[in-house]
Amino acid sequence: MKFLDQAKVYLRSGDGGNGCVSFRREANVPRGGPDGGDGGRGGDVVAVCVDGLNTLIDYRYRQHFKADRGKDGMGKARYGAGGKDAILELPVGTQVFAEDGETLVADLTIPGERITLLEGGQGGRGNIHFKSSTNQAPRRADTGGEAQEMWVWLRLKLIADAGLVGLPNAGKSTLLSVVSAAQPKIADYPFTTIYPGLGVVESDDRAFVMADIPGLIEGAHDGKGLGDRFLGHVERCRVLLHLVDVTAGPEGVAEAYRTICGELAAYGGGLADKKVVVALSKCDAVLPEEIAACHAALADQGAENIHEISAIAGDGMTETLRALCRIIDAEAEAERADAEKAAVEIAEAVAGANDEENAVEDAGEPVL
Repeated sequence: MKFLDQAKVYLRSGDGGNGCVSFRREANVPRGGPDGGDGGRGGDVVAVCVDGLNTLIDYRYRQHFKADRGKDGMGKARYGAGGKDAILELPVGTQVFAEDGETLVADLTIPGERITLLEGGQGGRGNIHFKSSTNQAPRRADTGGEAQEMWVWLRLKLIADAGLVGLPNAGKSTLLSVVSAAQPKIADYPFTTIYPGLGVVESDDRAFVMADIPGLIEGAHDGKGLGDRFLGHVERCRVLLHLVDVTAGPEGVAEAYRTICGELAAYGGGLADKKVVVALSKCDAVLPEEIAACHAALADQGAENIHEISAIAGDGMTETLRALCRIIDAEAEAERADAEKAAVEIAEAVAGANDEENAVEDAGEPVL
């Protein structure tokens, strides 16, 4: 299945059904009165987060989603049926943006999550609702409410714990294939990886998800190479694993490190502030003194937490994965602490508002 992480689609909810003007006319029922029913409510447009999907390819071949119109009301106080909803099944990690591409409408991160993007029009009232002592034969009914419509952008950002970044041919796909069951394309030419990939990595009886994205080159933020749009797939990661090819020599290693750091900063999205583990890859291909020189060159550039690895030979992989796990666990614990703190603050604010309201009521003053 081809990978697609962005699509533009048109959404329209359903119009409400019209109310009915009708009068009851039956034998032996004089002056039956109005009995026109209400129209049905139009269908909504609903986004549903579905587990098991990892691409938006379905939305390349279908760009228009319209909910059904509500049925009109009928005589004998029969109400119209509601319109059928239009359901968009989206992968976990999909964000819905308005047509301007910047206003976030919804962020689907939990399987089973449902968000109503557009509400259907209300059904019109039948003449049964307009009967009064002075108007016992109303010939009035409401028309159904109008539908809502808009264009939206769907953008998929893969959810992973760790993300791989680096220049093309830095060894990212090879590493992912060694530490997980993923089978990315591997070759000896640049830009072998053209679509993001995920793999489940096991380390010390625990597992985490690692994301591999296409390589970056200098000027990617200006559209060079494959661009930097794929960096959106590592925005949600708790840590980045920055691979640097040791065979480039000390000067090449330093330049590669500066290039990737510059592209992360130019992209934004908080990537420049994420925790980073730096790894010198392909260390089985050079001498120890060359590895030491490259290590020193990275340290001079301000790199920290530097590891020396060879994915093919397995050297240094255990220590690197453990370093990633430590950061992932620390970031997860910090997120839980922040969530608990926010929940406590909300509870205290609600309790304070209730106490203030009770105090006003006890004082005999009206509550606004």
